[in-house]
Amino acid sequence: MDSLSLSVIHPPSEKLKRSGTWLHIAAGLLIITHAFTHFREEGSHAIYFWCQLIISLDIFILALAGGDTLRQLPRVNLFFRIVEILFFLGIGLIMLLEGKPVPATIHVGLSLAYTYLFYCEKSLRPVDLLSFHHIGVTIPGVPEDKFLLWTHINDVEANYDSIRISTSEAEDLHYDLQKNLGFVELEQIHEFCRHYLGKV
Repeated sequence: MDSLSLSVIHPPSEKLKRSGTWLHIAAGLLIITHAFTHFREEGSHAIYFWCQLIISLDIFILALAGGDTLRQLPRVNLFFRIVEILFFLGIGLIMLLEGKPVPATIHVGLSLAYTYLFYCEKSLRPVDLLSFHHIGVTIPGVPEDKFLLWTHINDVEANYDSIRISTSEAEDLHYDLQKNLGFVELEQIHEFCRHYLGKV
């Protein structure tokens, strides 16, 4: 009996993939707001203003015109996420050096939030997989997949279009499948359940 991997719909992953564009737009708005706020201050540097303006416009163009690009080319998405992280961290450090602890804390907090998003998005795969193995079941998760030993699984209910897993921690995990199971795949899941869960 070989391992079996099935592509499933995992709502948290799908939500994160869809929200990427809006998170870039939010970062772009914060950057352009900061640029114009800084520009009005005395002694502000024009180069600093134009750098922020260009970065924010780049992010807007990518997010609005290339929303599909962000999903199809994850490295481009991650590159712009790094730009956002470095920008907010840089502003936070500058604010700290200027003796403005509240704005500094906000910007460093934004940098940490975007760092966590980078970590989550880096681990996203184009397809979320639910895999049955001889020692347990791998289920999709954010930021990382989770592995359940057979001893931690109470029941598996497999249908042609979905799978439900009940765990020993009273979790009820439900996954809709990207593609309906064939008879052989469904029988293989039932074989796993008969062997490891004692189901008849």
